[in-house]
Amino acid sequence: MKTFSLALRNLLRNRRRSLTTLLAMVIGLTAILIFGGYRSNITYGIETGFVQGSGHVQIQHQNYYLEGSDNPTAYGISGYQYIIDVVQHDPVMAPMLNMVTPTLALGGLAGNFAAGISRSVYASGVIPEQRSQMEKWNDYGLISYVQPLRLTGTTPDSVVVGDGLARKLKLCKALQIKGCVQTDTPIVSTGAAAPDDIAALSDIEQSNVKQETGTRIEMLASTAHGAPNVASLSVVSSRNMGIKAIDDMYLAMHLSQAQKLIYGSNEPQVTAIQIQLRHTNQIPAAKARLQSLLATEFPNEPLEVLDFKTLNPMYGQTAQFMNSMFGFIAALIAVIVLFTIGNTMSTAVVERTVEIGTLRAMGLRRAGLRYLFLCEGILLGLFGAVLGVISALIIAYAINHSGLSWTPPGYSYAYLILVRVWQDPALLIGSVIGLILVTVISAWWPANRASKMMIVDALRHV
Repeated sequence: MKTFSLALRNLLRNRRRSLTTLLAMVIGLTAILIFGGYRSNITYGIETGFVQGSGHVQIQHQNYYLEGSDNPTAYGISGYQYIIDVVQHDPVMAPMLNMVTPTLALGGLAGNFAAGISRSVYASGVIPEQRSQMEKWNDYGLISYVQPLRLTGTTPDSVVVGDGLARKLKLCKALQIKGCVQTDTPIVSTGAAAPDDIAALSDIEQSNVKQETGTRIEMLASTAHGAPNVASLSVVSSRNMGIKAIDDMYLAMHLSQAQKLIYGSNEPQVTAIQIQLRHTNQIPAAKARLQSLLATEFPNEPLEVLDFKTLNPMYGQTAQFMNSMFGFIAALIAVIVLFTIGNTMSTAVVERTVEIGTLRAMGLRRAGLRYLFLCEGILLGLFGAVLGVISALIIAYAINHSGLSWTPPGYSYAYLILVRVWQDPALLIGSVIGLILVTVISAWWPANRASKMMIVDALRHV
C-alpha cells in the first residue's frame, strides 16, 4: 500500500507530464471503444437480419446450397413435416428452439398485364405466422428495421412484394407506397406473343379468381415435371427489403400456394427447414445434435445441416473486414500509447537518478525499485482506463441520440449510426485489460533500467 501511495506522489510531482500522458491514454482508449462499439453494432445487426430471415441453421437437401438454388424441384425435401416433428420433440433440441418452419424457394416471372410489363422474381413460400414470429428475434436488443410480413390472415393467393418489384410492376399507386416514384410511360411490347398454352393457362387462372383492380398479378413458374404453370396472385402489400438487388426481385407467398405452383397435385415438398434458436452461441450444439438425428432417424435421406454463416457469406466477409480494421486501429493506438508511456517513464528515471541512488543506499532492493516504477505505470493505466471508459460512454450516448444515419453500399434506405460500448462487455473488458497491459509493458523497460543502476554512479549524477 505504501508503494502505491509513493507511486501516486511521484506522478503528482510532475503534473503536466503525467496529465499529457494520461490524456493520450484516454483519447486512445476512447477511440478504440467507439470504433469497436460501431463494429459490434454492424456485425450484430447483420447477424440479426440473417437470423430473422433464414434462422440460425437450416436442414437442406445435400448440394442444394451449391447446385439447387435455381432448381428447387430436384432438391426438394419430402416428408418434411415428420422431420420437423422429430426436431421439435427431441429432448436435446426442444429447450434451444425458438422456431422451426419450412420454406420453399422458387424463381419465375411475375407480370402485371394490365400495365403490360413482366419481371423476373425470386419467390419464397412461407407460413406467415411462423415467419412473423421469426422476425421478432432480437437477442442483442438492436433497433429492428424489418417491416412486418402482412400475409397473416390473408387468402392463399395473397403475396407481398418488395418496394422495388412493386415499382417495376407499376403497383406504386395501387399499393400507396410512400416515396415510390413510378413513371406512367406505357411499355410497348416488341416481342412475340405468348405461346397459346401459356395464354390458355392464364385465362383459366383468371376465370377462377375474383378480379381486383390494380393489385392482381400473375406468376409463371416451371412445375416438377418441367411444364409451365401460372398462378393469379393478389398483391396485398409491399416491404422495403433494404438491399436493392433483393428488393427488386422479392416476392413472398403462402407456402401452400408456392407448393401448388411447383408440385401441383403431387406430394408437396420444401427446399429448406429453417431452425431459429434462442441464442446464437447454441449453434455448435444444435448442429451436432441435428446431424446425429438425421444420421439415426433418416439415414437414407440425403440431408445436411448448414448454419447462417455458411448460407450468407456476406456476414463472414463483413465481420472479417470490420475485425481487421478494428485490429489495425487498436494496434496503431497501442503503439502510440506504448511509446508515450515509455518516454514518460524514461524521463522520470533520468530526473530521479540521485533519488534512485539514495533509495538503493538506504537498502531498497532492485526488485522493490522496479516494483515502484511499475506501480506508477499501473496507476497511470488504471486512471486512463477509468477516464477513457467514461469518455467513451459519454461520446457513445451523444452519437446514439444524434439521429445521424448513413446508407450502406447496395442498400435502399439509411441506417442510424449507433455505437455499442456498455452493451458489449467483451469489448469493454478486453480494451481496459489491453490498455493496462500496454502500460505495464511500457513501464517495464525504464523500471528495469532504473533497478540496474550502480549506487555510486546514481549518487554522483548531476
